[in-house]
Amino acid sequence: MLNRRQIVDRNHPVINKVEPLAPLSIGNREFGFSCDFTGLQTFPEAYETPLGTQSNWGWHYTGEPNLYSEKDIVYQQYETYGRQVNYPMKPDGKDEAYHWLRQNPHRLQLGRVSFRFLSESGQVIQAAEITDIHQKLNLWTGVVESEFCVGGSPVTVRTACHSRVDTVAVRVTSPLVKENRVQVFIKFPAPDITHNSWAKATHPDWIHDERHQTNYDSISEKAGLLTRTMDQDHYFVRWDWSNGVVEQTATHEYTLKTDGGMDSLDCTIAFAPEIPTEMTTDEVFEASSSFWETYWQKGAAIDFSESTDPRASELERRVVLSQYLTAIHSGGSLPPQETGYMYNSWFGKFHLEMHWWHSAHFPIWGREEFLKNSLNWYLSILPQARELAELQGYAGVRWPKMVGIDGKQSPSPVAPGLIWQQPHPMVLAEMCYQVQPSASFLEQFQSIVFEAADFMVSYAHLDEETGEYVLGPPLIPAQECHYITESKNPPYELEYWKYGLEIAVKWAKRLNLPANPLWEKVANSMATPKHEDGVYLAHENCHNTFTEKNHDHPSMLGALGILPGTLVERDIMRNTLNKVKEVWDWESAWGWDFPMCAMTAARLGERELAIDFLMMNATKNTYLVNGHNYQRPGLTAYLPGNGGLLTAVAMMVCGWKDGSDNQCPGFPQDGSWKVKWEGLYPLL
Repeated sequence: MLNRRQIVDRNHPVINKVEPLAPLSIGNREFGFSCDFTGLQTFPEAYETPLGTQSNWGWHYTGEPNLYSEKDIVYQQYETYGRQVNYPMKPDGKDEAYHWLRQNPHRLQLGRVSFRFLSESGQVIQAAEITDIHQKLNLWTGVVESEFCVGGSPVTVRTACHSRVDTVAVRVTSPLVKENRVQVFIKFPAPDITHNSWAKATHPDWIHDERHQTNYDSISEKAGLLTRTMDQDHYFVRWDWSNGVVEQTATHEYTLKTDGGMDSLDCTIAFAPEIPTEMTTDEVFEASSSFWETYWQKGAAIDFSESTDPRASELERRVVLSQYLTAIHSGGSLPPQETGYMYNSWFGKFHLEMHWWHSAHFPIWGREEFLKNSLNWYLSILPQARELAELQGYAGVRWPKMVGIDGKQSPSPVAPGLIWQQPHPMVLAEMCYQVQPSASFLEQFQSIVFEAADFMVSYAHLDEETGEYVLGPPLIPAQECHYITESKNPPYELEYWKYGLEIAVKWAKRLNLPANPLWEKVANSMATPKHEDGVYLAHENCHNTFTEKNHDHPSMLGALGILPGTLVERDIMRNTLNKVKEVWDWESAWGWDFPMCAMTAARLGERELAIDFLMMNATKNTYLVNGHNYQRPGLTAYLPGNGGLLTAVAMMVCGWKDGSDNQCPGFPQDGSWKVKWEGLYPLL
């Protein structure tokens, strides 16, 4: 048995200065709250990463939900083997409707909760005046423990989130509390997206006060209810405190001013779509501690401490912190957005082609219930997915790519052309089934498997000359830099189509149901990925794959690594992997590309190369002190990187289904890596 407490304890994030890119976060899968070095959101101007308070229920439509629909935009028609198929790719004069549909619905920033520290003369203390910063996120309890000095006076803050309700608890202890020099205030931003570029719309709008309403009602001497209203949307914030009084200090700002007499202040702030009930700070701290201790004790664990490779301790840190972050930000009832609850990216929507990267690790780490949460959402959007397939003349369900809680696809210059999200739900469901097989699970999710497969065989086109089924054009592969009108038969998508259809056939047999005969026929007749000069091409029309198109995702590698690779030749894939390592522009890659390459190397028996890819020194393979995978300015948290890391490490440690080696097949055997583990399952 591994000493799990010891593994976790040696990897607590510790911060001793302002970390502009790396605020800490707490949460409960449905809600997240990030904080600066004070334990609240006191100095957002000191942070490049926005300090967020977000949830899975807090969404907003500017104006009204049906202000625009896809009928209000212009579709581009693409020749598709003798017929025209519509895709919403460009504004084409319908700019207002196009951008509204991209931006709505969007996640709300639910409110900023901050301290206001005062000098003896009553002046507001600035961030630069605070000294002796020491902050730790206790991963075992989920409590952020913050210590610092204000004007020579010590301040200690403990912050936590309840494990079942969206309530933040704060306990601040300091002589400043007794001197009435510590205040807590809540401030609310306007709800709208203010820029057509998501990268310039990540920060909340604090300007347009007229676009929303905040009403305060007293519940008791130590409790109040804030009602938030914007257009047709609303939510509530309940505030309970131990001493002091709440006053309105700006149009959308309310401040708790202490009344002296004690050197500590407790308060809880509960966010909810309906009026929340009272919750004490002790209840929140106890619920947080109970949840996280159980979380770490269950599921899988890996110990790298006896390894001598100098990268081992950093890999363990990334693994532990990625488990924490994905539990909060990727384990809820919706597929997560790339930045989780940290702040809005791509207008707060989630990208279904990233769902696998966020969540595939949960089953193989023995935490399949975290993935089942979001699988249920696909059942809820079946009508929208059927409508999308029907609109384009296909059978079954076509999953959208960039999407909000309503399940409707967003217009985009890229998103509507992607297809690799299509097999994701069926593969994720199969991963859950493999670790915990049951007939009831098959019955619950059979519709997302079978109807996705019906689309896939409807989408694939039979080439009469070769007798093979081809994919595209029109198509944009996972490597998004290719043109929709040129892309044909990308290797990863071909392999994934085959693999997904084979899962549908298995599910029909398990359920004793008749399978669509086309599932097996198409799976057995998928086109063979094309190669030139001994390496696989990005797609069969891309003859400059490794010269002009050697940027973005090297997704051809996904055909063997993420997947078993039954359509590819191993020696050619080995050549391709080495070519990618030699010529790829890694500054243009993304966080999940590094674990993807590591998985390909592991399946090929290239153990040293697997570690080299996983731990490559590259900007987008950076993991900050808070554990988040940094990509670039404006995208400082990228959870597909964290999830991909966990999937790759599990595979490299435990192997893959039907593999010959399940004892660290992805780690060198020269003695430098001694990996102890328990509770992992093989990758499919």
